Amino acid sequence: MDSKFVRIGALAISLVALTACSSLVGSGVNVARTGDNPAPIVVPEGTDPDDSVLGLREHPRIVSAYGGVYEDRPAEIMVARIVGRLLAAANQPDAKYQVTILDTSEVNAFALPGGYIYVTRGILALASDTSELAAVLAHEIAHVTLRHARARTDRTRQTQIVDRVITGIFGGDTSTDATANRTREELAAFSRSQELDADREGIKFAGKAGYDPQAAARFLGVMSRFAAFSAGASSGSDGFLSSHPSTPARIETAMNTARAMFGATGVGESDREGYLSAISGLSFGDSPAQGSIIGQRFIHPANKFTFTVPQGYSLQTSQSAVVGVAGDGEAVRFDSAQVQPSMSLTDYLKSGWIAGLKAETVTASEHNGIEMASGLAQTDQWFFRVAVMRLDGEVYRFIFAAKSDSQRFAQGAQATLESFRRTTASDLSQIRRLAIKLVTARAGDTADRLAGQMANIGNARELFYIINDLYPGDPLVPGQRYKVVARP
Repeated sequence: MDSKFVRIGALAISLVALTACSSLVGSGVNVARTGDNPAPIVVPEGTDPDDSVLGLREHPRIVSAYGGVYEDRPAEIMVARIVGRLLAAANQPDAKYQVTILDTSEVNAFALPGGYIYVTRGILALASDTSELAAVLAHEIAHVTLRHARARTDRTRQTQIVDRVITGIFGGDTSTDATANRTREELAAFSRSQELDADREGIKFAGKAGYDPQAAARFLGVMSRFAAFSAGASSGSDGFLSSHPSTPARIETAMNTARAMFGATGVGESDREGYLSAISGLSFGDSPAQGSIIGQRFIHPANKFTFTVPQGYSLQTSQSAVVGVAGDGEAVRFDSAQVQPSMSLTDYLKSGWIAGLKAETVTASEHNGIEMASGLAQTDQWFFRVAVMRLDGEVYRFIFAAKSDSQRFAQGAQATLESFRRTTASDLSQIRRLAIKLVTARAGDTADRLAGQMANIGNARELFYIINDLYPGDPLVPGQRYKVVARP
């Protein structure tokens, strides 16, 4: 979610090349950076696009869906250098590629047709050396060179109930983010054989570029561990791994491919120290600028609002919304929409974007000095309580869903709406930014001691092991730097 919060439809982003980065690796590699002016609409909807047209059309939507472009000069320079070397190894030194670092904690990387490559800051934080990031980038370049690159979005971290709520409540309006996400999901589908082909070509590109060819297998294992850590006891999405072949088989295949192409292990560059220097200070976790979840509360510092959901709801940020699921079969979705200032909120509720709306239930109200309107909707399987509010010219929406209405459900929805208010200094003081910090191991140091320098987050010891590719009992090397997550 960007500083204007999430909007339905594409967010106009102006992208300019980092000329300093391009000069390091040749004119064919640009690293995207946000600008101040809206980008023009490049291709009209409905066009039957070739690769380059499809990439131009979908790029702003991808940037919008993943929270904007993450700007970090050392990381941008490092990524541009890696891509330049990989392109030369792929016999495409003059190819035009745009590489974008996305401002999201999701561990993901993907490609759009036409030479658009994306890595998230989440994947940068997880990798431990240059060869691991090179393996990811080489895989995506391989998708492009093999001509089966399609836009890959992170598998939405919503449970099935939330997915049903979204598809059930929104109609066929192509301006809804549900429709846009469905379109991108269709573009995202790679076949098993395409993934294995991209693995094989990516390992070849990385090895020819001088990087450790075994890094692909190594980092696949780290990503699998982090996916399990992030999901906990729930069945979460594996992000980059979500539609790939099963991880153990894929790791073994990657190891065998690297041996067959480049021989024994221990060949190629890893550059751990250079990589860690480039990501030192990198933001970790959700970006406070895009809103923070603190228990049952969501706080958005840029747009200066907060709300609280009932106990029992587990909140999480999606690509274009905040969603929550209760264990008793209820869900809530919060997002924003573009509404003309001249349109009343009651008229907007009745404008056709809600399936099954009961127009006679729509009423206007005011809470905490904020204009609101609410109503009821019902489909074959779901009962909805829907509300919209206007704050500082922006319109926000709540959608509460349950299998049937009840007094408890109604009271929970009402309490959430009445909690929606402007932030105070006390609210903002609860938000904390986390970043990757480097600590140097001393003689006698243990993983537990270094993990003790992590921020006050759950399972800090396990997270320390994963982000440093360690296991319990592994010794620390005196003088070597390790990653911890802490306040910057």
